[in-house]
Amino acid sequence: MEKRFLGRTGLEVSVLGLGGLFVSNIGGRGREDARAATQRALELGVNYVDTAPTYADSEEVLGYALEGASRPFYLSTKIGGRPSPFNPKDKDHLRRSVEESLRLLKRDSIDVLFIHEPDRPGQYDWWTDTDHFHGPVNDFLDELKAEKIIRFTGLGGTTAYEMAPILATGRYDVVLTAFNYSLLWREARTAVIPEAKRQNMGVIIGSPLQQGSLARRYDEDVLRGARWLSPPRRAQFQTLYRYLDEIGIPLPELGLRRILSDPDVSLILMGARSVEEVEQNARAIEAGPLPGPVVERLDTIAAMVPFRPYEEPFGLPFGRAYRGPGRAGR
Repeated sequence: MEKRFLGRTGLEVSVLGLGGLFVSNIGGRGREDARAATQRALELGVNYVDTAPTYADSEEVLGYALEGASRPFYLSTKIGGRPSPFNPKDKDHLRRSVEESLRLLKRDSIDVLFIHEPDRPGQYDWWTDTDHFHGPVNDFLDELKAEKIIRFTGLGGTTAYEMAPILATGRYDVVLTAFNYSLLWREARTAVIPEAKRQNMGVIIGSPLQQGSLARRYDEDVLRGARWLSPPRRAQFQTLYRYLDEIGIPLPELGLRRILSDPDVSLILMGARSVEEVEQNARAIEAGPLPGPVVERLDTIAAMVPFRPYEEPFGLPFGRAYRGPGRAGR
């Protein structure tokens, strides 16, 4: 499998990594299936695995699945959300979070430790200085580096623009941006990826298939259902589906290969739940970057809705019940 350098870390990582959210009990497959999927990923050349304390029991499952692995790999996790209640400005809480991650993962050290959602103060209020993005977590990360508990630091977030000024501080080695770079969503290309490139940071793309919205076709919903779809987004999906019929490439393969075609991306995290899904994703990556004309056509389709419509649900609820927008502000 192709490898790329993870920015200034110097780590040579597989272009396809394993995201740990769906090997947890959220995936509903059980630990033995999770272990089989993880081991198969390593066999196929994947050498990067990511998880987080807030991904249900993902850290514990991966600690089991990776134990005794015969192939080398890099491991990242995050800080945030544990213990509960969690105070991101309390160094004791930060220390306890990392110590629990190490225990569950059965590790003495972590290759990359991300601050989780540094761009969403309503979720975790990390910063005492919001102009320069400094808080106790910065000093704590420096301590962990000095203790050789972590090798590199990162930021893992989901906003398209709030993240960029935090990257611009130059303090961090890697950025993991989720939900903002895929076939139809390109907001990370506006600010996050350009700033990461200026800082020589590794760039990891999470949720490349928008947590299932681009993993399969939803023709009936796009044509006649899904009232939450804006008219421009509906037309965009219809155009994409027609193009799939024209070129004959499966939707998930097309999604992975489009991101692979961007040289500024270091690696793509797959949310595989099973051996079959791991093998499917690996085959897509092995097919390589897309031809130039295909990339150009996909970029034209993406430009039909250049920015996420305001009322669009964060995760498109295709195939799921949707109760509509929440309460209006007052």
